[in-house]
Amino acid sequence: MRGCLIVVEGTDGSGKSTQLHLVDNWLQTKGYGTVFTEWNSSKLVSKVIKQGKKDNTLGPILFSLLHATDFADRQEAIIAPALRSGMIVLADRYMYTAFARDVARGVSRDWVRNTYKFAVIPDGIFYFRVPVEVSLLRITATRPPKFYEAGMDLGLSEDPFESYIQFQSRVIQEYDSMVQEQGMHVIDGTLPIQEQQTIFRRQVVEVIKKRLGSFDENE
Repeated sequence: MRGCLIVVEGTDGSGKSTQLHLVDNWLQTKGYGTVFTEWNSSKLVSKVIKQGKKDNTLGPILFSLLHATDFADRQEAIIAPALRSGMIVLADRYMYTAFARDVARGVSRDWVRNTYKFAVIPDGIFYFRVPVEVSLLRITATRPPKFYEAGMDLGLSEDPFESYIQFQSRVIQEYDSMVQEQGMHVIDGTLPIQEQQTIFRRQVVEVIKKRLGSFDENE
């Protein structure tokens, strides 16, 4: 693998997607070839997952396996070829999303990790951390919490807002437990967007230098 794999993680509303898109555009202005990939976007299974969500028929194990299938297809078709060709791959969510969400749904921690043993190990993992209340506030600024996003399938509460708080708190707890285990770079997602971007770019440059040996900052 001659390229570099950079991953962002965090709850919905953490701002990670915005930050990754900004870095993507910035790297392209520097002359770097980038490939962007996001969670649950494989043409192979995305329609199945979408229909399952619509019908509320996805149990924790089936949900986990479908996402692993989505991940495997994208790794084979997008991530690995781009890395072999020397490109910078930017992933909006990676296997750590499964490690957090699936375990929060009661799936065995060891089982989930074993399921993703085939995954390419990223060169840099960035966790955009926000309190669950901030996450909920940002999400509900435009829409109510979605069924699975709020963990309504777990029967935590009949109130989607309360269910969101309980479920996403579990997800955050799992993410926090992975920081040292997985060597995540933690970025405060409550900071102003430009301040986050400054921190993120600086750390991305260090990851690229470590992986590729240099970074052209003169473009």
